[in-house]
Amino acid sequence: MFGIIPFKFRFRGKVRRILDIYFCFLEAGNVALHPTQIARRTGMGFAEVARRLDATPELFVKLPRRDGITRYRITSTASTRTPEETEALLKKYAQRESWLLYAFSTMVLIMLLIVVLTIAPSM
Repeated sequence: MFGIIPFKFRFRGKVRRILDIYFCFLEAGNVALHPTQIARRTGMGFAEVARRLDATPELFVKLPRRDGITRYRITSTASTRTPEETEALLKKYAQRESWLLYAFSTMVLIMLLIVVLTIAPSM
């Protein structure tokens, strides 16, 4: 069912992983990190780290280099927030996505109910 939804959830169910990446950047200081470095420090897979970094431009910015190695850094707005504010922001984004899922599911159920109520009297 979730394959037919025309949008992707970037935060719902992924807040902990994003926060792990965020804290990895905070521990490293003001340096740009490659996804493999983040994957080693957080214990997540490289592909998952790369997906989270690309999917959350609100927190992470891509820094292309001339040597072909792409590194990431925390955005300037995210670096001015405290970790508690960032965690609250991510939870708010995840809650919005949950409400969107609930609204979409309710619409589908109501449409099915209307179809059933339309067909039922003719039986």
